[in-house]
Amino acid sequence: MPRLEGIRSVMVIGSGPIVIGQGCEFDYSGTQAIRALREEGLRVVLINSNPATIMTDPDMADATYIEPLTFDACRAIIEKERPDVLLPTLGGQTALNLAMELSDSGVLEEFGVKLIGVDLNAIRRAEDRSGFKALCEEAGFDTPRSAVVQSMEEAMRALELLGLPAIIRPSFTLGGSGSGMARTRDEFVRIVKTGLRKSPVHEVLIEESIEGWKEFELEIMRDRDGNHVVVCSIENLDPMGVHTGDSITVAPVQTLRDREYQMMRDASFKIMDEVGIWGGANVQFAVEPSTGRMTVIEMNPRVSRSSALASKATGYPIAKVAARLALGYTLAELPNDIVGTIPAAFEPSLDYVVVKIPRWNFEKFSGVEDVLGSQMQSIGEVMALGRTFNEALQKALRSLESDWTGFDTVALPAEDIERMLSVPNSLRLFAVKAAYAAGMDTARIHELSRIDPWFLENLRVLVDFESRVRAEAFPPPREFMRAAKRFGFCDRQLATLWGVREEEVTGAREGMDIHPVVKMVDTCAGEFEARTPYYYIVYDDECDVETDTRRSRNAKRKVVILGSGPNRIGQGIEFDYCCVHAAMAVREMGCEAIMVNCNPETVSTDFDISDRLYFEPVAFEHVMAIVRKEQPAGVIFQFGGQTPLKLLHRLAAAGVKVLGTGVEAVDQAEDRERCHDLMNSLGILHPPCAFASSREAAIREAARIGYPLLLRPPYVLGGRSMELVRSEEEIMESVDSALRSSESRALMIDKFIEGAVEVDVDCVSDGENVVIAGVMEHMEEAGIHSGDSSCVIPPLALEEEIIAEVKNQTVRIARALHLVGMMNAQFAIKDNRIYCFEINPRASRTVPYVSKATGVQWVKLATRAVMGEKIDMARYGETIMPDYMSVKAPVFPFEKFPGVDSILGPEMRSTGEVMGIGETFDEAFIKAQLAAGYRLPRGANVFISVANRFKRKVIFPVKALRDMGFHIVATPGMAKVLRSHGVPARVVHKLSEGDHDIIDMIENGDIHLVVNMAWSRKSVKDDKFIRLAANKMKVQCITTQAGFHALVLGLQTLSGGPVHVESIQNYNARLGRPAVAEAAGGGARAVSEVA
Repeated sequence: MPRLEGIRSVMVIGSGPIVIGQGCEFDYSGTQAIRALREEGLRVVLINSNPATIMTDPDMADATYIEPLTFDACRAIIEKERPDVLLPTLGGQTALNLAMELSDSGVLEEFGVKLIGVDLNAIRRAEDRSGFKALCEEAGFDTPRSAVVQSMEEAMRALELLGLPAIIRPSFTLGGSGSGMARTRDEFVRIVKTGLRKSPVHEVLIEESIEGWKEFELEIMRDRDGNHVVVCSIENLDPMGVHTGDSITVAPVQTLRDREYQMMRDASFKIMDEVGIWGGANVQFAVEPSTGRMTVIEMNPRVSRSSALASKATGYPIAKVAARLALGYTLAELPNDIVGTIPAAFEPSLDYVVVKIPRWNFEKFSGVEDVLGSQMQSIGEVMALGRTFNEALQKALRSLESDWTGFDTVALPAEDIERMLSVPNSLRLFAVKAAYAAGMDTARIHELSRIDPWFLENLRVLVDFESRVRAEAFPPPREFMRAAKRFGFCDRQLATLWGVREEEVTGAREGMDIHPVVKMVDTCAGEFEARTPYYYIVYDDECDVETDTRRSRNAKRKVVILGSGPNRIGQGIEFDYCCVHAAMAVREMGCEAIMVNCNPETVSTDFDISDRLYFEPVAFEHVMAIVRKEQPAGVIFQFGGQTPLKLLHRLAAAGVKVLGTGVEAVDQAEDRERCHDLMNSLGILHPPCAFASSREAAIREAARIGYPLLLRPPYVLGGRSMELVRSEEEIMESVDSALRSSESRALMIDKFIEGAVEVDVDCVSDGENVVIAGVMEHMEEAGIHSGDSSCVIPPLALEEEIIAEVKNQTVRIARALHLVGMMNAQFAIKDNRIYCFEINPRASRTVPYVSKATGVQWVKLATRAVMGEKIDMARYGETIMPDYMSVKAPVFPFEKFPGVDSILGPEMRSTGEVMGIGETFDEAFIKAQLAAGYRLPRGANVFISVANRFKRKVIFPVKALRDMGFHIVATPGMAKVLRSHGVPARVVHKLSEGDHDIIDMIENGDIHLVVNMAWSRKSVKDDKFIRLAANKMKVQCITTQAGFHALVLGLQTLSGGPVHVESIQNYNARLGRPAVAEAAGGGARAVSEVA
């Protein structure tokens, strides 16, 4: 059947910043779909506010708008671009909600835009809790007993009917936001209030508890003719009660009988038909283990988090197929990309097992209890493939980079084991192991955890085999070693159990001729010949792929690119962006790009981004196996963040060719003492620092350097465990916990430059020539982690002489390190003195933002340098200073952690970022704030509570707010200062003065913005409950002077009328420079010289 007629242009809505519940899986899906749409000859218009995505690259869509995902921005783009259709199923819940708003308001009808892939009624049927329940029951499917309510009065009536415990789920939210399990009446009231507030339609579903039931998901495709395909069946290891995004999941399903699976499959098809979707969707089920009762839980009428997992688990490109189905094609008309000779109508069949494990960052949020529930809390995830569940599980645990070599023994207090089994938490898997070690049987563990006995027995097998390993003398018999490898034990893991070095285990294994083999993901269990370049490594008898062990003179040169592993705070989608661009550049140079990564959410693990994809842990044994199989010209380490750099020394020592900046330079940049020696030799200032390994030494060195100080463990990511201390009293409070959190039992003590302006510089070097990619001025003063600070290109307040000297120092450092590739340097500037306080000899998290702001794909240029090309300084020698302003702003997960203080400091806690572009700083900043989700209604009440040192500095911005019609509420001291300057303010008392009415005002919805600037630790503690109340009620809380000033300037711009929207292509065209030159025939030669 031909595609729908009359479609020339399509608008795609992205998902915006990375937040818990909506991560970089939507960049993968969106990128794949946009490519498919353009292959159909369509003009693609994209709106997305996230600069760290591949989909927002200017060469992806025809018109890319990096604008806030708001109704006003979407309407303006529709009016300007006049698309024929809108595809809303690729941008998660954000895109669906916007599509509904655009339709309900009449905008789509006004401009003649049609929805494709899913219509408005289909969205309502799937997303509206009451509507979906009625649809399922009319179709003859069981659903949990429930009631849909829109007020507390209705909720209390439902409680009498359903009883406790009860599950509360808001409508039209993502990641389980606002949901929860209520076991008491007080919990019920609290969760319902939160759910009603977070639901955009002020509606929640109250369900009977089915906690402990088994949970399943089916990923379905449906075309306009009603043909269906189950792409993947997924089983949650964790039972109902844990959000599926926080659950360990396994594909294909392991514990369903065929009859049960067929019932579930048929139900999914009928639900898809009733809802009316052309494309992909996800249907979730629960099964009561003892009776087999099956209920439908919910449906996502769009590409989802599970879609990305299913795509990577099977190799079936769900988003690409969904985009074409939305255009009217049928499944039979579309090819299976992996096999090529069969259509997309063939259901994938797997002859391997896939395990996904979430990655949490609880350590970043002090005071948060490690308890999992119906609201998602994980930041990222990993996926592993193996021939058995046991093998895949061990590989997945290794992939998490949590210092586990597999299903290790984690020290847990014996008295906590039963609680850790019965209350879901991030370490429950290890509690199962501890329970078996303590003599508990499977029946008892199942009773406590409700984890299916099939999974528990497989875990018991691993525990028993580990006991056999401990009892076996080293080296073991060949068959025993072979069995250990097939169970997924890595050499390091076995070395620990045998008490020998890893190298000894590796040597013994290789001496026994036990080597891993390469297996192929083919979607058809080997039934048809596949042409996919998608592999995984196992210890099996048969190898699916004959790799080149000898490189012929005519063969393409191979380059391995090491990915960034799971998303976490401090290392997110920005590094995947860099890896993807590196792969693109390698391929453009006529070489073969080989990607190694384990993150199912990312674009880098799309099998057609590189020439070969290895879905494997970014760990030494796995990378070495790939290098030995592929025999590459070299390995690129510098684009995947700290993950590849941690392997640099061992791989180089093993003879692996390092492409780009060498081991010595990395050591010199990352070792603080050696780095300071380099700075001294170059005459570059740096803050004084010292190392201390005891409480006494820390206090002594602090007194020598002088306060204030930054206290932190060495070699940490995202400022983990970093603290700002201002006195001996404060360092005495902090030093013991800081030493405990340091793996090396040592601390770094840095002089903190109070009141300095922080500057980031990204550069590219070929070893001789150095190009400044971007100079970013941070808006918040030094002391707030750079990843949590907004920044601007070009610099706003720095003098030309200062900018020139910062660039000069960066160039000198890069040359001194003989840098090849990318480098990030961070400076603090005070009283015209420039202090360099950090050097990162790799790509940084700012690179995608800099690329979008300057119109140059800097990673591609850096990759060419890494591959041996010299930089054309005539083209790139002059630093780009755009005539427009670009602001990058962080996005925080505090909404998911209501007990966490939102005050910013030296430890990074943001999960994502947004970008605002405008003709002025004010316009760019307010766009970034809108993109981050902040809204401030006209005539709103603004509460001001700041430390004495800030009082006079906020007078003029507060006066400006008053002039714009905002009402000011302030503490007595602040109100007195404001009134003395002619600004009327209502007085409320602070908590420390015994009056709680400010908390009441916030919780009653009477405060719409909180400005709270603390200084001393006492004021931070005193005001904590104000910030917590604001967080709980989703009220924006500004804690920095610079942030407040910028917001007021932005609001003044917004008050002048709607903001202007413009495509990134048009902004970049003003710079008058091409992005990166195409390969000129020297690429392959260049890499051969370094091979």
